[in-house]
Amino acid sequence: MTGLTIGELARRSGVSARTIRFWSDEGVLPETDRSAAGYRRYDASAVARLDLVRTLRELGLGLDAVRAVLDRTRGVDEVAAAHVRAIDDRIRALRTQRAICTLLARGDHTEREMAVMNDLATLSAAQRQQLIDEFVDATFAGTDPDAPGSGIATAMRSLPAELPDDPTTEQVEAWVELAELVGDESFRARVREMAVVGSSQTVPEDPGPDAALVVEHCGAALAAGVVAGSAAAEEVLARVGAGGLDRAGRLALAGRLETFTDRRVERYWALLGVLNGWRARQPAAPAFEWLAAALRG
Repeated sequence: MTGLTIGELARRSGVSARTIRFWSDEGVLPETDRSAAGYRRYDASAVARLDLVRTLRELGLGLDAVRAVLDRTRGVDEVAAAHVRAIDDRIRALRTQRAICTLLARGDHTEREMAVMNDLATLSAAQRQQLIDEFVDATFAGTDPDAPGSGIATAMRSLPAELPDDPTTEQVEAWVELAELVGDESFRARVREMAVVGSSQTVPEDPGPDAALVVEHCGAALAAGVVAGSAAAEEVLARVGAGGLDRAGRLALAGRLETFTDRRVERYWALLGVLNGWRARQPAAPAFEWLAAALRG
């Protein structure tokens, strides 16, 4: 099998003559010698080399990687492992794109939503995390990270390093909404207000009513249409432990609740929960809003 022409090698291997010529020109399949007329010729070792080149190329390796394997500067196992990582990255990207296309197929999206979905499809995990980090850094800049009320900065960074390998449309929607939220100047200003006030509290204040009691009793009062200032509202305040406060105490507690209660901030946590797979919780902000109004009533 020595002295095969390109045409003969092509017929034996099933690789086109054009491809063999290209690989020869690139140095991954050098000819054994040339005929008197200048035609390339290949021996048996070239046939075996061609089989390996074809296999590596079919696996998706680039010519530089193929050349490194053939020159034995890198082992096949090392190159294959690197290629597996690249394939995994591509699979994750394709799954994200699939989820986005599923979401797009529903229609009725704003231009802003379309732009965010495009960003999601093209941004790396590090770039997505950077978007959240920049928001948190700007919001909490200059505040004391050790002060009471400042600990939410760390929690607000808890975007998963990667979207799930097979993201659901709900998770894609959560990311789109989260990206819009952190880009909203009014939202950033609201979280900044919370951060500054929380950082200024050098001594922990009375935490106030138990959150679970507020959600249970104030949430029920809100659903039942109980009006602030009514006898029924006073009964609810007593149940959550705020009924014995004087007027000044009620106003002070109402002010604290209003500072640290915001439906959009609560929505931020809910969206992070969707992305991280946390257990969904009943919204608490409406119940605390009712409590603040009842205290002022």
